[in-house]
Amino acid sequence: MNRYLRKILLKLSLGFLFFAGLGSCGKTENQSLSDPQQPAATPEIPAVTEQSELSGADLAKRYCGGCHSLPQPDLLDRKTWEAYILNRMGHYYGIYETADTRAGIIEGGRAGQFVERANLFPLRPTLDTLLYNKIRSYYLGEAPEALPRPPKREISVGLRQFKVRQPPYRANSPMTSLVKIAAPNKVYVSDVGRSSLSVMDKNFSISRNAPAREGVSWIYEQGTLSLALVMGTFNPTDMNIGYLMTLPQVRGGDAKILVQDLQRPVHFDVGDLDGDGQLELVICEYGKHTGSLSLWKKDQGGIYRKQVLRAQPGATKAYMVDLTGNGRKDIVALFGQGDEGIFIYHNQGNGNFVEERILSFPPSYGSSYFELVDMNADGYLDILYTAGDNADYDPILKGYHGIRIFENDGTNHFSEAFFYPLNGAYKAVAADFDGDGDLDIAAMSFFPDYKNQPEESFVYLENKGQGNYSASTFTDPAQGRWIAMDVGDVDGDGDLDIILGSMVFGTDFSDYFDRWAKNGVPYLILENLAK
Repeated sequence: MNRYLRKILLKLSLGFLFFAGLGSCGKTENQSLSDPQQPAATPEIPAVTEQSELSGADLAKRYCGGCHSLPQPDLLDRKTWEAYILNRMGHYYGIYETADTRAGIIEGGRAGQFVERANLFPLRPTLDTLLYNKIRSYYLGEAPEALPRPPKREISVGLRQFKVRQPPYRANSPMTSLVKIAAPNKVYVSDVGRSSLSVMDKNFSISRNAPAREGVSWIYEQGTLSLALVMGTFNPTDMNIGYLMTLPQVRGGDAKILVQDLQRPVHFDVGDLDGDGQLELVICEYGKHTGSLSLWKKDQGGIYRKQVLRAQPGATKAYMVDLTGNGRKDIVALFGQGDEGIFIYHNQGNGNFVEERILSFPPSYGSSYFELVDMNADGYLDILYTAGDNADYDPILKGYHGIRIFENDGTNHFSEAFFYPLNGAYKAVAADFDGDGDLDIAAMSFFPDYKNQPEESFVYLENKGQGNYSASTFTDPAQGRWIAMDVGDVDGDGDLDIILGSMVFGTDFSDYFDRWAKNGVPYLILENLAK
């Protein structure tokens, strides 16, 4: 695959729009959400007289900070602001480079109807071009020519505690979207390029293989309940062809679709939120320009009905957990895609929830993952978070990408207590891998600094106490481009192993592509030797 084609494919399949959260700025009040055929009316352009004296910085606070966390000019280099970001901002205010720009943004068919209904890209400007150009001049004038290169960190090579195990076979251009250790000797693997879901044992022997439309994004197994979330399409789209289905546990078993018409769903959780003994679902529809975080509850006929909690794209992860100790499970969710942040939906009972934003991140962070875990053993759930999605434009190294721990003060207020810089961080999992009673961290990156420090592809942070960690990795960690990771006891020996899945995609680091694409390693297991 040549470099030009890789660039096109990255734009198509991983180009999560940086300013998608700005879409809320163009919406009108009381807009119908039920009929995708009916676009909302374009609001009148506001008067500029009272604003014409404002500086570009003040206008940015008003028009950018009103839609998401205000991005500072030094978060990106000048070229990225000029070539990508500022133009996209203009689109959300009906300001287009050419007469054909708007038509090229919006898909045809039903997907485009969802976007038109949301009035994300107005037909006429809703921001005076004088004010828009002042904002543009402010960012271009204040942005640095280039971002400072993040310094190299000490990552020792050689994992004493883990043995690297590779499958005895290879794959051309693996596109692994999911790896899941469901139980000892039972691992799920999904490949979006092959539209497949496979079950294999600890020795990589595949026992079952089934079609799954462009790959599975999440699997939930608890007792006899086994569910799989199917994206429907890997390419960014507003089309609603994803679904949630039951997963047969025997060859030839029947699968049943429980929920359908989902917009690129990427994660879900299961739990009884209202205490009626029935399990509800909370589903993250990442989407593209449109999407949502929604609660799904069965009606009296056994059909799941949708209750939208947040009608925004970028829903990435969501968990059901009782954060307040009142006996009712709340919902905690991460959003990327422009208006990035972590939200609590406080369960008020009777299907009512109150939204509280607990953390906000600038759009350039590229929020990619979080989990709730008591990192400091004080009895309260903290947040382990990664920022590193770098697929919105030609990837650049960002010193603020990495792993963060936000500690809970006991009242569900969170403050940053730890930061480990990791270029392109995509996921981090906390667990006691070495059995010494504290939590270590396993982390992977899809956009590491391959040129100067390929060791960033996978990093094991061993907890040394007092907030100190030592970083190490296995020999040749860049033998795959890791996008999927899971932790569990795959061999049944009582300790926690790690599995990594590789996706051969991107425009960058071409020196590695031939190696990844031809007879590449689709996944590997880091077998824990603690027991």
